[in-house]
This record gives sequence, structure tokens and C-alpha cells, in this order.
Amino acid sequence: MTALAAIMARSTGITAPIENFARLSGGANMESSAFDYGGQGYVLRRAPSAEMMVGRPYGHDVEAAVVSAAYAAGVSAPEVVATLVPEDGLGSGYIMRRVEAEVNPVKILADPPHSLVADMARELARIHAITPRDDLPLPTLDAATSLRDMRTRFEGYGGDRPILALAFKWCQDHLPSPVAPVLVHGDFRMGNVMMTGDGLAAVLDWEMAHWGDSHEDLAYGCINAWRFGHIDRPAFGASDIESFLTAYERESGTAVDRDRFRFWLVSRTLWWALTCLQMGEIWRSGMDRMIERAVIGRRTSEVEVDLLLLLEEDAPETQRLRVRLDPAPVPSGHGEPSTAEMLHALKEWVEADVKPGREGHSKFMAAVALNAIGMLIREAEHPVQASDRALADDLITGRQTLATPGLLARLRTRALIKLANDSPKYSALAKARSLWCA
Repeated sequence: MTALAAIMARSTGITAPIENFARLSGGANMESSAFDYGGQGYVLRRAPSAEMMVGRPYGHDVEAAVVSAAYAAGVSAPEVVATLVPEDGLGSGYIMRRVEAEVNPVKILADPPHSLVADMARELARIHAITPRDDLPLPTLDAATSLRDMRTRFEGYGGDRPILALAFKWCQDHLPSPVAPVLVHGDFRMGNVMMTGDGLAAVLDWEMAHWGDSHEDLAYGCINAWRFGHIDRPAFGASDIESFLTAYERESGTAVDRDRFRFWLVSRTLWWALTCLQMGEIWRSGMDRMIERAVIGRRTSEVEVDLLLLLEEDAPETQRLRVRLDPAPVPSGHGEPSTAEMLHALKEWVEADVKPGREGHSKFMAAVALNAIGMLIREAEHPVQASDRALADDLITGRQTLATPGLLARLRTRALIKLANDSPKYSALAKARSLWCA
């Protein structure tokens, strides 16, 4: 705490102790910790290790500059008070004034402020009003570059998930033309905004900011992963798409191209699938062995169902046949314990002896561990093969399409079983079952 106190003294001109320092839950890439200093609340945002900054297009100094530029432009961004330097001995990061508001999407969406969608539209309009300038050395990412980069990542992760390959082919066939770049937040969604009863209080997590197409931001917060169970309220889990886009057009004074929006909706959904796979790769490499990363890696199956729901409208009506899922086999209950039974025993022990009494981040991680064990139990009871390199190659090259007899039924069946194993409470599972199953 001595190093942090020295930074705060240098930045604020006040000498005081660091008080109530606590790690905040969540944050798949960066660590965030709250603390008090001189009677004021602050948040330290930093990388968990130097390795986590390797390969990033810019450092925390540029990220802090973007947050400051947004704050100056009237965006409800936090106020940056200090940027860490190597001499501080705390790694890479920066410090912001703490905003006291709710960030949990589940709590917000249970009773959302009436102004939520209008607030989101206003903030995005203000962000997109910032155009490229020399003091913000951000990368530029257009649709074609984004798709090319994602394709490289897909191949690096095995290139063997057929539904992702189908999405790549669709995106290539519907690639929009370039547009004049503006500031894109890159991660604008529920979970990265804070709300009070009066409306939006802060826009957080700017690590993915870049120059690009405003439609990317508009679509990203509308993918199903960020609706937090409210699948039938596609705009941030709070409203319909048209109401949101109309509010944005009113705030920004610019028209939204609906076809371009749809491209980015599919593209960003695909991007989230690759990001889930990336979390598994980070865990596998040893860069970060937190179990949360491995668990997020299994969320790819959520996105595959989301993508199939988005793309299957291109399939001929004759191929939209309902599928029948076989029930999981009933275990005999005799002899040595099966894999599923051993996992049940482990789950019961974690529930009884590990999770009770834990608080904060430790309690969160115990819940993540239980989630992982649940996945393995269901997979042991109803195994399915999600990868298929040959089929993925056929789909990404167009040798097979949704018009191929029987293909859509096979994709639906695999996707449903895999998602039921990995994330049975995910909202798209119930919807897909209602639409796809006999």
C-alpha cells in the first residue's frame, strides 16, 4: 500500500493512508480494486501480469488518455487521476475516481431506469462525435480488417467449429464498404455501464477503444450474450432494436444503416465466440491459470446457438426440420463410481466445505469452480463432439451451405446438446428448443 499511497500523494497533493482496499469481482482481462484516500473513493485498474499486456495494440497510458478525452467531451466516463509508471512498482494501469452506482446487469435489468436506452444512445452519440486525432494513437479497425484478423484467430484456435465457419462465410458475403472512422468504445454493453435510479452514471472498460465504424458499437451491446437473460429485449436487454436505433439517430443526427448494423451484429457475435476460445487458450498456455478463463472458454457453445438463430433464416424452408434429442442414459448405480458420480462427489464437497464462509472474489471463484464441475457432469452423461474440421472447411469455403440436405438439422442437434452441457440456463437454449425440437 506504500507505493499506492505515494502515487495518490503525488497526484492529489494530499497525504493520507490507503483505506478499505478491496478487489472487485469480475473483469476477465484486467484487475480492478476499490479504495479510499483522503475521504474520496477511487478505483485502481491494472494488468494482473506483464504478460497480459503483450500483444495489445496500446498500453494503459493511451487507454487513460482515451478515457480522459471522452470525459472532456461530455461522455459519462470516469475521471482519471493518475497513470502508473514503471517507477511506481505496481505494473501497468491507472487510477480513476470511483463512481457510486450499480454495475450488475442482472440487478439493473430487473428494474431498468426508464431512460436506459435513451441514455445509451446519448453516450454512444457523444463517443462517436470524437474523430481521429494525434493525441489518441489508437488503431483503426474496419470491417474487412476485423474479419481478416478474426479468421486468423479462428485458424489459430483449430479452425474446427462448423457454426463459426458458417458465420465467417456469411460475413464475407455481406462485407460492408468502408466508412469514415470515429471513436468506437469497442465494449459498450451492459456490465460496462453503471446505473442509478436516475439513469446512466458511468461508461467503464475502455481497453478495446479504436477508430472504426459507429455501427460496431451500436450492434455489440445488442448481441445476446449482453442481454443477460432478456433474449426478447435485444437492445441491451432493455428494449427493441428499432427504439434504440431511432434514439441514436435523434441524438447523433446521423442515419443508421440497418444492413450494416446486421453485419456488425453477426460479426460481433462471432468475435465473442472467438474471445471465449481465446480465454481457453490463455489458460492452456499458462499465462493465467485462473479457472474463470477455462470456464469462459466453454461459453463458445452459447454463441454458436446465437449465431445459428441469426443465420438460419438463409436456409430453405425444406431444411428447417425439427430435431429430436435422445435422453441421457440412466446410470446403472452399481459397481465402481462412474465419472459423473465422481464429479458429483467433488461438487458436493466444494458446496459443503469450500464455498461456505468465503467472501468477495474468493466466493465468486468458488461459484465458478462449481459451474465447471457441473459442465463436466453433464458432458459425462451426454457427450457430444463440437469440433469438425472437415465440415468447418466445407462451410467456410461454401462447398456446403444451409441448403445442403440435413446439414441444418445436424448443426442444431450438436449445438443444443453442447449448450445444454456447458450452460443450461443460457437464454438461447430455451428459445432454440422451442423453435427447433419436435
